Amino acid sequence: MIKTIIFDYDGTIHQTLGIYEPAFRETYQWLTEQKVAEEQKIASSRIAGWLGLNSKEMWDTFMPELDQKYKDQASKMVGERMIEQVRKHKAVWYPGAEKMLTTLKNQGYYLVVLSNCKTAYRKAHWEEFGMKRWFERFYDCESYGFRPKTEIVQDIIREYPGPYLVIGDRKQDLECARSCGSLFAGCLYGYADQGELDGADYFAEHVGDIPELCHLV
Repeated sequence: MIKTIIFDYDGTIHQTLGIYEPAFRETYQWLTEQKVAEEQKIASSRIAGWLGLNSKEMWDTFMPELDQKYKDQASKMVGERMIEQVRKHKAVWYPGAEKMLTTLKNQGYYLVVLSNCKTAYRKAHWEEFGMKRWFERFYDCESYGFRPKTEIVQDIIREYPGPYLVIGDRKQDLECARSCGSLFAGCLYGYADQGELDGADYFAEHVGDIPELCHLV
């Protein structure tokens, strides 16, 4: 019987592209104005593909040749723009997410979040959505020196009882589950590439499917 459910956040609960894409595009325009990046058309699908990576991984993947000081500044700008959008109530959860979390909370599960996000981002969302209503804790990777989820999750399983179920939309979440011997539910409605979640124990086509998956475990 599962006791603790470990949720990814972006692409699993939060429809992140709505605030990430404009923040990224504004930042990339700034980079072109600094003459350290060339103007180019960047598809939304490519931008969505970076969701799930921490900020360091994202910039190292997208522009590995960019000077580190510009990577750091760009990362900071994207984060600040996203938080501005959260505070303007522009951030949106997937329809049915609150109902799903309430169902699981009422059924007695411990719910935690493990995200490749920054601390300020975590705090902004925690406050905006009143996440303490459902979650015991929200773990962000910046608080752990941007260590991978496979390492941070070891702290979670020391603090909360098992068995565990990890729920997420990217391969990092699947790897996280396997690293702690957990079952994994892949969210097909998120930002994964085709085939990225192959090997998942369960699949959720919609956020509302998650409570039923928990009963199957």
